[in-house]
Amino acid sequence: MNKGNTNRWIILITGMIILLFLGLIYGWSIFRAPLSEFYPEWNTSQLSMAFTISMIFFCLGGFFSGLLLKKVSHKVILTTAAAVLFIGFFGVSMLDTGDSGKSLLMLYMFYGVLGGGGVGLGYNCVISTVNKWFADKAGLASGVMMMGFGLGGIVLGGIVDVLIGNVGLFATFKILAVSIAVILIAGVLLLKTPDVKAQAAKVQGFIEEENFSPTQMMKKASFWFFVLWCILLNSAGLLVINNAATIAVAFGAPAVLGLIVSVCNGAGRVVIGEIFDRTGRKTSMLLNTIFVCAAGVFLLLGDMSSAAVVIIIGLLFTGLGYGGTPTLSSAFIMKQFGPKYYPVNFSICNFSLIPAAIVGPMVSSRLIDSSGGAYTSSFIMMIVLAGLAGVAWMMVNKFTASDRA
Repeated sequence: MNKGNTNRWIILITGMIILLFLGLIYGWSIFRAPLSEFYPEWNTSQLSMAFTISMIFFCLGGFFSGLLLKKVSHKVILTTAAAVLFIGFFGVSMLDTGDSGKSLLMLYMFYGVLGGGGVGLGYNCVISTVNKWFADKAGLASGVMMMGFGLGGIVLGGIVDVLIGNVGLFATFKILAVSIAVILIAGVLLLKTPDVKAQAAKVQGFIEEENFSPTQMMKKASFWFFVLWCILLNSAGLLVINNAATIAVAFGAPAVLGLIVSVCNGAGRVVIGEIFDRTGRKTSMLLNTIFVCAAGVFLLLGDMSSAAVVIIIGLLFTGLGYGGTPTLSSAFIMKQFGPKYYPVNFSICNFSLIPAAIVGPMVSSRLIDSSGGAYTSSFIMMIVLAGLAGVAWMMVNKFTASDRA
């Protein structure tokens, strides 16, 4: 392995570690319980709104990062993200005001707006910068980085739990503010950008003129059907993921087995990324769709037979399918629309997370409530959404070739 290749793998590992820390934004459940204990007057909807706001500003931060990458270096953006996240997490540490109304607004601002926005800034900057080194392995590189981001909550969650138990919730946020800022500043020193044309030349059949601007991309039918595919599969996954532990317990399995979703979520990102590089977009998208459909089928069969082992298999496939989607988003946008405008194009595609984050949990809650706490209708809906995603996949296939003609 030559020096250039060695350098790019070190850069990939650096990017994964940065995203591991940024992935703590997905660890909202770690903070929700202690916050509700400190302010018992906050109801579930009010607490959930903090996460919803963070997801919205995560997408907006990513879009802003993509725009900035055309004008300033990744070092400036990562430094900005470090400052924003430091202010955001340190601000949460000051929520012990005794005024629940004021503190709730502070939570929305510091965790939702600044936390989500800061993560979006850093997330898109890191992925866009590192992926420039891997024009020939866009799937694998995206998968490794997405794995870090997806596992942030579970890998660091145990450490955060220990910190909360030993130093308290608000002191923990101060520690996190400093730690995340330090990691991002380290990224400023370690991450570099390659010769983009030299990397693009590694892609067989690459043509410079095949770079699509955001405006050109959004005129392509393949892009919109791909976004629809993402929304459908992410919504299907969220029907189960938010309730994974309670589903495991409901069918006689230990709650910890619900974590199999998180583990497979991380593994699915690398597996699907490698499959994308080896077989292409068409096969990897189909396999990811099959994963989600299989998840729904196994969960429904487990529900009908009350078999815990079948439920666990269903949760395994849920994690694999849900994890593969963001990796394919990154790889597809890079390969289909070119590296030149990738930072902005990828951030636009990521807006698909917003409707999925709203639709999935909302449909799940209503189905569970209307069925008296049973999960059968959720599992059936998961299969339906996967079936619709299969139709969207066929439409992507139909338009992909013609869009590049």
